[in-house]
Amino acid sequence: MKISLIQMNSQPDRELNLRAAETLMLQAIERDAPNLIVLPEHFDWSGGTAAEKLAAADRMPGGEAYRMLQDFAARYGVWIHGGSLLESIDDSPRIYNTTVVFDPQGNEVGRYRKIHLFDIEAPDGKIYRESETVAGGERLFVYEAHGFTIGCAICYDLRFPRLFDALSSANVDVVILPAAFTLQTGKDHWEVLCRARAIEHQVYFVACGQWGSYPAADGDRRFTYGNSLVCDPWGQIIARAVDQVGTVSAWIDRGRVEAVRKLIPCTRHKVSFAGLQRKPRRCGSSDDCECSACGLHE
Repeated sequence: MKISLIQMNSQPDRELNLRAAETLMLQAIERDAPNLIVLPEHFDWSGGTAAEKLAAADRMPGGEAYRMLQDFAARYGVWIHGGSLLESIDDSPRIYNTTVVFDPQGNEVGRYRKIHLFDIEAPDGKIYRESETVAGGERLFVYEAHGFTIGCAICYDLRFPRLFDALSSANVDVVILPAAFTLQTGKDHWEVLCRARAIEHQVYFVACGQWGSYPAADGDRRFTYGNSLVCDPWGQIIARAVDQVGTVSAWIDRGRVEAVRKLIPCTRHKVSFAGLQRKPRRCGSSDDCECSACGLHE
């Protein structure tokens, strides 16, 4: 299966973003004829104030971004892994950060709502509080396309191994992760985490990112890392986007997954753990102290 990744620089302007996404997807179709197109996180809206973000959230099905993807998939007969969109929630002051997947007939196959929300203070002191506007999802989503079992994740999910353990238990061959990784964290962690997830679960890891800057609620500009990439199940990067808006494509091969899993049969070697044993710390008050006995340290 050939996959095309669409690396964007989305802004707080839906019309601009949708035109850019459609133009880039069409370029990928004309140049590479992919079977599946992947968009980045927040491809429909990035930045702005919390109020603007909430107002920009769309209904699913039926929203403008949703319909654009649906129509494009049907028109060109291609699978679309719709990065993430802002999904409104009935009777709620918050929204979902949602991946929606369409088959080549334009049918919605399913959705994944981001589970882990990005609430951090970055090394440069910038504050990110995704949970102020976004509600966390609760369920994983896996689908089948062109003989591959594909698992979904979004951006900050990358840092939580148990999510990928669960996808691995569902026998996925590919994990697709739309993202808007910050420049600061991305330059140190993006590649190593993507390659690690590919290696430890012996899957193709497809990570499609936002690139460039956008205006934040405080008027400051926030920078995203880009570097959209595809890792094979051995952890080798087989495709990587250049440092700009654009597309990058790669072939993925089911036989490569099988070959790597045969070479290092991790699944067959998995064992269950009986539990955790922890030796009590010594407080140093006496040679025979075991802390739990003397009560000085717990």
